[in-house]
Amino acid sequence: MKPFTYHRAQWLADRPAGATIIAGGTNLLDLMKHEVMMPEALVDITATGLDKIEPEGDGLRIGALVRNSDLAADPGVRRDYPLLSRAILAGASGQLRNMATTGGNLMQRTRCPYFYDRRMPCNKRNPGTGCAAIGGINRNHAILGASSACIATYPGDMAVALRALDAAVEIDGPNPRRVPLADFHLLPGDTPDVETVLAEDEIITAVILPAPTGGQQRYRKVRDRASYAFALVSVAAIVTMEDTHIASAALAFGGVAAKPWRDAGAEALLTGKQPSDALFGQAADLILQQAEGHGGNDFKIPLLRRTLIATLRDATGLEAAT
Repeated sequence: MKPFTYHRAQWLADRPAGATIIAGGTNLLDLMKHEVMMPEALVDITATGLDKIEPEGDGLRIGALVRNSDLAADPGVRRDYPLLSRAILAGASGQLRNMATTGGNLMQRTRCPYFYDRRMPCNKRNPGTGCAAIGGINRNHAILGASSACIATYPGDMAVALRALDAAVEIDGPNPRRVPLADFHLLPGDTPDVETVLAEDEIITAVILPAPTGGQQRYRKVRDRASYAFALVSVAAIVTMEDTHIASAALAFGGVAAKPWRDAGAEALLTGKQPSDALFGQAADLILQQAEGHGGNDFKIPLLRRTLIATLRDATGLEAAT
């Protein structure tokens, strides 16, 4: 690890220009140890008071420094946004959730082994050098939204639930703004090193949730082991039934793209229809029509299909009925 200076900020304005922000540090410290990130200065923002969960209109404002464990355990979140609580509890370990923060979780970087290995070419780490995962070991990599420059995935669980919940990200900087989570993370295109819309002089201050939607909320994560493993495929689903038909559906997917993935066409297809395996298969076809495997991750295509169908069967009650 390279030497660096450390500054503990008491308020947001008290952060040196060019310094890298640290809170829980659960991802940043690993990146520094591997010398993937080598900041000359760190500014610790844990004393700046962004650790509150508060009402925001009919919704909720979650401070950027709220710990993952506190967010998952919050009574209001468990009651009104159970999908979020379930997704957080599916991630990492209890020890990491006690340290990891809401803002830091959104900013975590890919766990692609080639990104971490400085001996290997990686356009995300060193633009223009190539993507070693294409043609390499790519079992955990993207099947949707990838490019010839990068096939890495976004690794988080929390953001997948937030995507289904239509959350927004509150950003402080020269021009404070709110950005829909749908637009916060970027697909790789020709610039995989640019991962979010956050500028160098901006910082996440909160995540905003809209009014609760109710419905049946499910988070299903398929991984190699029961804990401390990233998703091969995950599905966040919010399904509202009206009599025997689906009144509305929100679906987000993790482990398959460089950002939490959502397909409005598949949701529209489900709306107004009676649940059936055939319908769920059609929704999967729509989501996967642009999917592309890269050898080691080809299995993710049928795995996403099976996981989606199982999740929708559960959320609509079809599983219990049959």
